[in-house]
Amino acid sequence: MVAPIAIQPRIISSFLGDCLFIQSTSFHALSRFFRHTRGRKHVSMLNSRKFSGLTNLLFNRRTIEELPNSKRKCLRAGKVSPHRPVPAHIPRPPYVNSKKPPGFASRPEVHDKKGIECMKASGKLAAQVLQYAGTLIKPGLTTDEIDEAVHHMIINNGAYPSPLGYGRFPKSVCTSVNECICHGIPDSRVLEDGDIVNIDITVYLNGYHGDTSTTYFVGDVDEEARNLVKVTKECLDNAISICAPGVEFNKVGKTIHDRADKHHYGVVQQFVGHGVGRVFHSDPVILHFSKFSNLMLTFSVSLQSLSSC
Repeated sequence: MVAPIAIQPRIISSFLGDCLFIQSTSFHALSRFFRHTRGRKHVSMLNSRKFSGLTNLLFNRRTIEELPNSKRKCLRAGKVSPHRPVPAHIPRPPYVNSKKPPGFASRPEVHDKKGIECMKASGKLAAQVLQYAGTLIKPGLTTDEIDEAVHHMIINNGAYPSPLGYGRFPKSVCTSVNECICHGIPDSRVLEDGDIVNIDITVYLNGYHGDTSTTYFVGDVDEEARNLVKVTKECLDNAISICAPGVEFNKVGKTIHDRADKHHYGVVQQFVGHGVGRVFHSDPVILHFSKFSNLMLTFSVSLQSLSSC
């Protein structure tokens, strides 16, 4: 999740807001983003509105609409259509229709041979759905139309669209346009020439989730946006290339951050990488930034807190 340092994007939406619960409390780096009551095993994620001081540090208040010589308009939400039905014979993840907020698994999942084969199948289907969704992208298409196409392809393959019913999320896919960082809700807004849109697909097949996403260009995209997508992909590829037995998780974040720094981009720190399998979001939690960066962030937040006293 890389963003230009001078024009940091605003948080538009997330799956759960205040309803996200994480059972593991061992990640001190995330302590600024979570509410914790001593003695409890769960911590709840603070809504972005509630850490406005931190948001002000990370995000420049200017909108794209206010930038000189910019032809882009600030992103505006459209109308969200009703939930799309899923046939009764398709198995649902446990969190669907549950009053209990979904969360991260308390420990990394270890899968047997059969589980690994199921993961491959769900991952393959997710990749096929993503590839199909990418062929639809063009100016004039609404993100709700993307949701409709994705929804039908997933259920036609006997799978369940994992985002649908996850917390309060009302749709089958995440479509994040322009300055929306992630978890954008499909709606009636029309994709415009020059937009970029990230499509995030997760399917639930045979008891396992498959999760993947990529960013697409809509029509004629300017060089600034193309470079952002290019560098973001390089960050991903470089991080994948170092993954091997014995490699520490923090090296993944450092690899991403170093590549972003080289091109004068910042890294969005409110969101993390995660495991996937029988549970939609499981340990390990993978930070996208270096330890040094987090120390500087904590120091900056502390200074701002002192100055506001």
